Amino acid sequence: MSFLSRLFQRSDPRDVMMPLYNAIVAQGRRPHWYVEGKVPDTLDGRFDMIAAILVMVLLRLEGEPDRKQESVWLTEIFVEDMDGQLRQIGIGDMIVGKHIGKMMSALGGRLSAYRPAMEPAGDLRAALERNLYRGETPGDAALAYVEESLRGFRAGLDAMPADAILEGGLPQ
Repeated sequence: MSFLSRLFQRSDPRDVMMPLYNAIVAQGRRPHWYVEGKVPDTLDGRFDMIAAILVMVLLRLEGEPDRKQESVWLTEIFVEDMDGQLRQIGIGDMIVGKHIGKMMSALGGRLSAYRPAMEPAGDLRAALERNLYRGETPGDAALAYVEESLRGFRAGLDAMPADAILEGGLPQ
């Protein structure tokens, strides 16, 4: 690397969040969500599942007041990844921004829906039907499976130190 390139190279502070983001995506792509949980194995279904996992992590980080910046970076990485995914499947520049806006709105809606749903008396089942299954009920067994799995995932997150999560450690 030349002197000038080292001098002008800027590292992205968000890079420290990549192991966590990659772990979130890997968790959202695990086959059990799509087999036992009957989440639709489509672009929308995968987006919804990854968004659900991301929301669980963001909700966990909300409990750490000194981790707000990391939550922002994680959300920014998600948006950039979705932008790249849209472009990769052939969505043109003129429309990508509109799709990203809808995705950000969807992520915000899921935060608003899953936050109270994850409370002890919260109705996660109804939130999942609206947000993960988009109103198409997959059947009681699949819905119960995803509800139990997400509650277990969140309990695992709650039991982990924030530093371990930020390093990319997620409960299985």
